[in-house]
Amino acid sequence: MKIIISTHQGNLYNEEVDYVVVHSNQDGEFAIMENHVPVVTVMEEGYIKLVRDTNEFYVVIVSGILEFHNNAVTVLVQEAQIGQDSQSAKAHLEEIRKERLERNRQEVTDFTQKEKELRDHLKKANAGSL
Repeated sequence: MKIIISTHQGNLYNEEVDYVVVHSNQDGEFAIMENHVPVVTVMEEGYIKLVRDTNEFYVVIVSGILEFHNNAVTVLVQEAQIGQDSQSAKAHLEEIRKERLERNRQEVTDFTQKEKELRDHLKKANAGSL
């Protein structure tokens, strides 16, 4: 069966697998195999174990929706990370999120500094005064 995992940045994973195991903090864990009944589930946080032959990969999911229909799993997520096990995938995702948060903090700090400089320049230039 086919699985496609997509984020706002594009496809993270697009391959054939034998089956998947879905683990969600809200719904627990369930497997989806070929010819399974259609499924739609919302995932706040969890993982999907992808099994192909003897290989297993884990995709840690943050805020997404999973649909299974006609032997195709489609997963749309806010954030996701692939790893050899769920712990390594989760650790890498947390590292990426920390880096992103630090970049956002720096951008806010830079913006605040630029805004202060603009106010100072406007005051010195007597802008808005008649």
